[in-house]
Amino acid sequence: MSRTNRPDWLKVRFKAGYDFTGVENLLERLKLNTVCEEAACPNKGECFNRKTATFMILGRVCTRSCTFCNVSGGKTETVNPFEPENIAQAVKELELKHVVITSVTRDDLSDGGAGHFVEVINSIKSKYNDVVIEVLIPDFNGNEDALNTVISAGPDIINHNVETIPSLYDEVRPQADYHQSLELLRRVKNKNKSIYTKSGIMLGLGETQKGVLAVFRDLRDAGCDFLTVGQYLSPSDKHHPVVDWVHPDIFDSYHKAAIDAGFLHASCAPLVRSSYLADEAVKAVKSGKRKS
Repeated sequence: MSRTNRPDWLKVRFKAGYDFTGVENLLERLKLNTVCEEAACPNKGECFNRKTATFMILGRVCTRSCTFCNVSGGKTETVNPFEPENIAQAVKELELKHVVITSVTRDDLSDGGAGHFVEVINSIKSKYNDVVIEVLIPDFNGNEDALNTVISAGPDIINHNVETIPSLYDEVRPQADYHQSLELLRRVKNKNKSIYTKSGIMLGLGETQKGVLAVFRDLRDAGCDFLTVGQYLSPSDKHHPVVDWVHPDIFDSYHKAAIDAGFLHASCAPLVRSSYLADEAVKAVKSGKRKS
């Protein structure tokens, strides 16, 4: 199926304004990476115009080769020791009240980069104690000590995406393990129940409705609080193809199923991504609203 033959509901239109270019200039000045740029996120324009971005730490090169992802593979980069301080500075300049930190997967590091996550969390907390900190972490190869390191730093939200149904892992996430990802989320809740857990899944990779609903149940059994569901968009002809364009009405039905399953908050729409309007989940829970 052609990448360019997108239905109308997936056509993104935006006009770059002052805040868009301001965010780009800030990122360049502080030498910071974002998943918005590296993963070719369709919401980059909207988010930059809102003076927000999802920071991607530990370089721009990933040690894994997921077939859906636009992030580069190859020789990894030296970890930037100034990154934690620079991210805290970006939080200040952007006046963020909710910050999302993610990373490339660094299987080459003994702790998978967990210690660097902690340095970033601590740098923000030491200056701004009213900022909600959300981290989107890799699986750390099942290293429980690495995970506990991040948990002990006390982020408000720990996100780890399962991405797709387990039967597609060999095609889509060949170096990951579905049950290991579920166990990660379960361990977070067992270690610290006050931390919200979050996960996400993409549609259009060839999954079945039965498989998607089974993932919802598995995530809830693992204690997952927040869910994101969005349409997969193939970054290039070399990546996994788009098998289906999923209609917004189907996303609505998945939203209802997610709330019925017990998620505190669910964002389900074609352009939803893990960190898209991430602050809305906490706001909704605090206000007693569960719809998104």
